Amino acid sequence: MKQQLSRSFARLRTTFLSFTTGQKVVAVIGTAAVLLAAVMVFRWVATPNYAPLYSNLAAEDASAVVDELNAEGVPYQLTNGGATVMVPQSQVYDTRIALSGKGLPASSGGDGYSLLDGQGISTSEFQEQTDFKRAMEGELAKTIEAIDGVNTAIVHLALPPQKVFADEQDPPTASVLVDTSAGTTLDPQQVQGVVHLVAASIDGLQPENVTVTDGQGQVLSTSDGGALGASTRDQQVSEFEQKKTAQIQSVLDRIVGPGNSTVQVTADLDFDKSVSESTTYQNDPTQAPLSSSESSEQYAGPGGAGAANGVVGPDGQMDPLTTGGSNPSKYTKKQKTEDNAVDTVIEHRETAPGSVNSMHVAVAIDTASLQGRSTTDIQDLISAGNGISTKRGDTIQVTSLQFDRTADDAAAAELAAAAKAEKQAQMWRWARDAGIALAVIAALLLAWLRSRKRSKARENATTYIVEQLRTDAAERAALAAAAEAQKVPAVAALERADNAANEELRTELASLVEKQPEDVAALLRGWLVDR
Repeated sequence: MKQQLSRSFARLRTTFLSFTTGQKVVAVIGTAAVLLAAVMVFRWVATPNYAPLYSNLAAEDASAVVDELNAEGVPYQLTNGGATVMVPQSQVYDTRIALSGKGLPASSGGDGYSLLDGQGISTSEFQEQTDFKRAMEGELAKTIEAIDGVNTAIVHLALPPQKVFADEQDPPTASVLVDTSAGTTLDPQQVQGVVHLVAASIDGLQPENVTVTDGQGQVLSTSDGGALGASTRDQQVSEFEQKKTAQIQSVLDRIVGPGNSTVQVTADLDFDKSVSESTTYQNDPTQAPLSSSESSEQYAGPGGAGAANGVVGPDGQMDPLTTGGSNPSKYTKKQKTEDNAVDTVIEHRETAPGSVNSMHVAVAIDTASLQGRSTTDIQDLISAGNGISTKRGDTIQVTSLQFDRTADDAAAAELAAAAKAEKQAQMWRWARDAGIALAVIAALLLAWLRSRKRSKARENATTYIVEQLRTDAAERAALAAAAEAQKVPAVAALERADNAANEELRTELASLVEKQPEDVAALLRGWLVDR
């Protein structure tokens, strides 16, 4: 084994010494690169993958967990400003179970509904209400912290006591403080989600009574329960105008082509919220009445002859009496009463804000792109497609003008120049890469030719040496045979034995030369250099 290693090292040394200077540099650099890559791959394979053990830990909990991990010898990493502890992925569950057995982290379950577990029979009403409020605050804080980007959330609830003999109750309120990661802000949809999440979790809590504030003290919610800036009038108007502008612009782009028209929309939206109630009483004549009564009265008799008739004066005295005739008197009286069923219709109408009071549209089209089209037709098309109503006060104006194309031409020229420069740069990169590839191929080809030439020279030298050895062995055998014929038989026998041993040695050497000609040639060259 030792001889094989020595022979291998000697072969490598001889091969390396036969290289040129450039080949030696390439060999050294390549070997170093391979070793470096092997070391990096080994370190990458040996490095464990880390996974979160606990996230959003308090400072005291993180310190206790890290101390326990150091005592147990478990490798760890701290991220997210020390609030997240990472351990090797294969040890996450074992470590978590071990730490849970030791009561870590201590405050992970201290808030929330767990506060209600320790209440006894002697707990006062005030303590019970306080624990319930703290439990709700803790559960809401945990829920809000589950939102992406929220590191810490603090919830405060104000739950006024219920009044037994009162028609109106004091409304509950809530305030939420959220601390986000560095460079992260809650978008309006997330703020509105936090508001409605808290409002839906507390009985009687309205979204407009929830206030959301960030870590810098800026209010994120509005008085109507939305997100600040998300439901303001200016933004709603801007969104409406942008939507209408995009719709009109898409139609014009199909008619006159992109870049040949411009649109401006101005809208007046109604943000007033109105509520109306009306009560209507109706009767169905086809229905039978609930109750009906009829009465009639008739009278027939003498006309009251001889009776005193007159008019009572202001002083209580009567005028002179007159004497009536003898005609009979009579009268008839009829009365009918019906009670009908009455239907009552109570209507409650609530108008949501955001309706359109008026909309004004201005369109400018490049004259060169009209190509015989009428601006009146385009105006009618836009009016019909976007609900333009003159009764409502809407206006629309479509005008053809000559567009200024200076900026467009300059931008097109810059784009063309940039594309040309990029194309030239790409060609130079291709030329450079091709030159490098040709140089590498030429170097490899030259090295291969030199190696082949050197191998052929080595083969010729080995063949020459083998032929010389064979010639020398034949001459020695001829001289030995001639001397043997002239010597004494005894001496001749000794010399024959010696010659036989030498011949056997030559045979072994010749066999070695046949099997390993390169090694023998290298060995002979080394001997010649030493001499």
